[in-house]
Amino acid sequence: MKSSNDLRTLLHSINRKSYPAYKSLAGYWNFNSYVLSIDHVQGDPFAAPSTLHVEVSLKETGIPEQYHKTSHTRIALQDYLTRQFAQQIEGYNFKAKGSGKSGLLSISRCGQEILNRSACQISNSKLIMRFEAGFPAFGRTINAEELEHILFDFIPECVEKSLFYKNLNQKAVEDTIFLAEDQEAIRTFLKQNRLTSFIANGSILPRKSGVSQLPLKESVPFQSPESLECTILLPHHGPISGMALKNGITLIVGGGYHGKSTLLEAIQAGVYNHIRGDGREFVITEESAVKLRAEDGRSIRGVDISLVINDLPNKKDTTSFFTEDASGSTSQAAAVIEGIEAGARVFLIDEDTSATNFMVRDELMQQVISRKKEPITPFIERTRSLYENAGISTIMVAGSSGAFFYIADTILLMDCYHVVDITKKVKLLCEQYPAPLTCAPDFKLPDFQRVYPPLRRSTRDSRHEHMKIKAYGPDSFSLDKEIVNIRYLEQLVDSEQTMMLAYLSRYACEQLFDGKKTIQQVVETLEMLLEQKGFEAFCASYVPCRLALPRTQEIFACLSRIRA
Repeated sequence: MKSSNDLRTLLHSINRKSYPAYKSLAGYWNFNSYVLSIDHVQGDPFAAPSTLHVEVSLKETGIPEQYHKTSHTRIALQDYLTRQFAQQIEGYNFKAKGSGKSGLLSISRCGQEILNRSACQISNSKLIMRFEAGFPAFGRTINAEELEHILFDFIPECVEKSLFYKNLNQKAVEDTIFLAEDQEAIRTFLKQNRLTSFIANGSILPRKSGVSQLPLKESVPFQSPESLECTILLPHHGPISGMALKNGITLIVGGGYHGKSTLLEAIQAGVYNHIRGDGREFVITEESAVKLRAEDGRSIRGVDISLVINDLPNKKDTTSFFTEDASGSTSQAAAVIEGIEAGARVFLIDEDTSATNFMVRDELMQQVISRKKEPITPFIERTRSLYENAGISTIMVAGSSGAFFYIADTILLMDCYHVVDITKKVKLLCEQYPAPLTCAPDFKLPDFQRVYPPLRRSTRDSRHEHMKIKAYGPDSFSLDKEIVNIRYLEQLVDSEQTMMLAYLSRYACEQLFDGKKTIQQVVETLEMLLEQKGFEAFCASYVPCRLALPRTQEIFACLSRIRA
């Protein structure tokens, strides 16, 4: 490995040369307290910035071993260090001058959720921090003097201040680890006590706006109804009280604008841990929970939707259903089956984003349109069986039909953002009215043996060894010629997760789809590779700094939306 002095000499030798001479800088350089790696050099100053990373001996950082010995504390620590490094390099961003992206310094822009990101990775022996830098130039002529400032002045200062424990706010680091351990304790409590979700008293659920996930100031703090309140003894916070929702069927009702969807959105976000100050630090949901919704126009490939849709008038097979343009009800039926296939133990449903004919059919409609003429078995008639036969709970926001009251185990009323348990009151009212049909016969889960054939050659761009991938924000990405639309996967929270899904999808298309492996086997292989090799398993020459791991459920959902 060459030294930093060798790097400085090389910089001087290429100064004022044509921009491609920067390529000679690629490789590892020893800076004594850390190693700098220049992984990818941009083609010109107007192209995507160069990718670099630093490697520091974990022992040399001085970070206590107990802070990264478990996966949840390690991920929390990585998140904290990424934010610290981002804060440091922000002060040096574009301090080096030049054309195009010259002087740009950037890293992951972390949101409110704590995600496992490629930006910072901690192994048994070292800490890796990945970031981007715009190599300076005058036009397309190398400005090595400015790059020397970045590599020898700016970056060493950022590394020293953000990656060495002696220079960190040690109390803040400790608080980060303690919060992660408390959050994990709540998740363990949920599993041990057959609960779907816990929402601590005092939580701030509303968000600032539709484009900001910051907490809304002056909002009503959450308070649990006494009948649903429980107290959990956390290792660091101590006792904490809040609403504990039991496994089963939970119904959320109330007038418009009273907070029904806000409560459900907080619950669906609870599959992730959140940073301190978010307001939802102690809103924790069963981590496999899946938000189901209608998705007109999506493709469905080989899904057995016969549990919900059967006996189509065109005699089309619903045990292995294909369509390139699904309706609202068909797409939601497929989402149910795909959710079960992905191991979801909780379904989250908002009536506002669901297909009405998929959810419920009232008695009058059933008299007008006989059951023999209706291929859709409403979800209300499968909800109880999903729980009793498959162990899948449901949390649902509804307001159009009282039929849902008959299947609910817990009924919550949202009244001016306050939660009221009205289960007993509503069950007494139900006794005064004839009960609708809420359970359909012939409940049988699919065997989940669907497979994808090898990728069609016509969809490949033959000019490249691998399929070209590109993310378009959080909503979609491309695989060569195909755009994969995932904007209705509401529990994706970061565009870096979308980029990682693009990498995973490419690997699955090129290496795993063979007409023999089931989708479950494909996802198991992807997750095994992630566990054994990390991000490197899916990146050809270097690991970008802007990747974040999605959940298993989003991997399944993404693969189900590839059309090619």
